[in-house]
Amino acid sequence: MKAVITCRKGDFMLKLGIIGTGAISHHFIEAAHTSQEFQLVAVYSRKLTTAQQFASSYTDVSLFDNLEDFFQSDFDIVYIASPNSLHYSQSKKALSAGKHVILEKPAVTQPQEWQELIQIAQEHHRFIFEAARNYHEEAFTTIKNFLVDKEVLGADLNFAKYSSKMPDLLSGNTPNVFSDRFAGGALMDLGIYPIYAAVRLFGKALDATYQAQQLDNTIDLNGDGILSYPGYQAHIKTGKNITSNLPCEIYTTDGTLTLNTIEHVRSAIFTDHQGNETHLPIQQAPHTMTEEVAAFANMIKQPNLELYQAWLEDATHVHDLLYTMRQTAGIRFEAEK
Repeated sequence: MKAVITCRKGDFMLKLGIIGTGAISHHFIEAAHTSQEFQLVAVYSRKLTTAQQFASSYTDVSLFDNLEDFFQSDFDIVYIASPNSLHYSQSKKALSAGKHVILEKPAVTQPQEWQELIQIAQEHHRFIFEAARNYHEEAFTTIKNFLVDKEVLGADLNFAKYSSKMPDLLSGNTPNVFSDRFAGGALMDLGIYPIYAAVRLFGKALDATYQAQQLDNTIDLNGDGILSYPGYQAHIKTGKNITSNLPCEIYTTDGTLTLNTIEHVRSAIFTDHQGNETHLPIQQAPHTMTEEVAAFANMIKQPNLELYQAWLEDATHVHDLLYTMRQTAGIRFEAEK
């Protein structure tokens, strides 16, 4: 891929467009504005009234209910947080219109879609990023460096949180996050975090399986997965109809490394077999999206194509694993039926 922008960091603010008017988009804008690297200038929604309501707390924002008009407007990068099944088509249009793309996880529903988006981004000399926020946490760099001289024997990585959409589901409705039409489910929404952590720390898994509690539409409410590595396994637990308060653990021949959580990590403590503790120098970011926002801005303003390629390859591994795990559990989205 050719270098896109060679200006020094801080020379200009990236003009930001938004697709998706849920709470997560507000969180992203908060982190983006705090970074002073981005400025929101455009919002798209299928209904103009929804866009108006979403943008009411911001200033100087253009509103659109036509996607083509939105992409023809003047901004540099789009953050897409629409339902999962819409990511692929919206990203293709964005890249073809010359916009950089930040896709909220999961970026795609099929591995081949990710490969196609990478190709389109290269053809248009634009960056594409998956917003899997824990992948860009400095904490995981610290943890990975700590594990360099350790022999890993296994890991338990989990992220399960009772969804605010559960009452709606229990009343007989099908919210997007539990819809096969919109490629929902616990694995895609939350399980991706421990999978990204595993790929970040241990590399590409040899194989993967997943067993789940599922709705009639095959979408998973919660489940347990196994990522197979040479000589050990990483156990993945996720759920949206349950909450897990368990920490995450990485087992080595010398002892156990305990993380307080899988994302927005606050502490990582290694306990050897004699009970001695080593506290890793973890500094929790002020906002859950602070570090990914900074990573994306830095990559655009000061391109490091070797690092960018590593991001793309790791995301490729993640989406291969997600697809394999879905297949083993029999989770099928509407477009696949």
